[in-house]
Amino acid sequence: MVKYGSVPGIDKPISRLVQGTVMVDGRDPEKEFALLDAVFELGCTTFDTAHIYSNGANERGVGRWVRERGIRDEVVIIGKGAHHSQDRRRVTPFDITADLYDSLARLQVDAIDLYLLHRDDPNVPVGPLVEVLNDHLRAGRIRAFGGSNWSHLRLREANVYAREHGLTPFVASSPNFSLAEQVEEPWPGCISISGRQGETARGFYQQENLALFTWSSLAGGFFSGRFSRDNLASFDGYLDRLCVSSYGYEPNFQRLERAQELAAAKGATVTQIAMAYVLNQPLDLFALVGCQTPEEFAANAEAMEIELSSGELTWLEEGNG
Repeated sequence: MVKYGSVPGIDKPISRLVQGTVMVDGRDPEKEFALLDAVFELGCTTFDTAHIYSNGANERGVGRWVRERGIRDEVVIIGKGAHHSQDRRRVTPFDITADLYDSLARLQVDAIDLYLLHRDDPNVPVGPLVEVLNDHLRAGRIRAFGGSNWSHLRLREANVYAREHGLTPFVASSPNFSLAEQVEEPWPGCISISGRQGETARGFYQQENLALFTWSSLAGGFFSGRFSRDNLASFDGYLDRLCVSSYGYEPNFQRLERAQELAAAKGATVTQIAMAYVLNQPLDLFALVGCQTPEEFAANAEAMEIELSSGELTWLEEGNG
């Protein structure tokens, strides 16, 4: 049921559904490992981690799980580093190197399969960043690299530099993408390629065939059925409030209603239609999901079987108007 793709430099199948592991924070290893076990058994080979998650506990937990299960050769680990701090912007060769060494030590692995720069700083020239990533690639510490929340213009600039200097380019990008347009960014520096505003970026990725690892495919829970026009003020949880501020706008409620209509016609759930919308794009796309239960992951995997025509994709986005 789970489908797979590939990325240059990584010699293992990469599941089109990527399990995010932000919930792995060391507070309940038995529960966390049970979730990872179940998702792996359902066909997920690819797990997303980050240097910044839980002050390192995330990477330590995921590394311990991989080690204890003896599955390092079977799983693809995505690592992310060089996130800004409250004190300074940290997209520099020094910070990339420091974070990478931290992550390797926490995960207790020799190499991270796909290493993403977690944020960008457009004021920093791309050349030194491409150079240091290539240094780590040649040393075998990473097998491929890309950018998370990098604009397509900066990625183009970086890859032009790589080609002109005989270096390996960025092979992946991790922006936000979903049926719901992100009206307000949930965190500073987030890049979204959703909606009409993302058309140019999506065209670039389609032309370059650059792998996309998109986050918040289900718009932070907007398609869960919990949010409606008349209850937005009732949410007080941090993540719920982020969802409300980012996606709780009339055009998105109209998209939600169209997804409900199409779900009824296809015998699917609304969340499966929202996931199918992402997976049916003419892009080399891998969807990051933060499933809290095996049942959630299984339901998302079932969405891979739903085929949507270009007309249905357009109708979900804009309706008949």
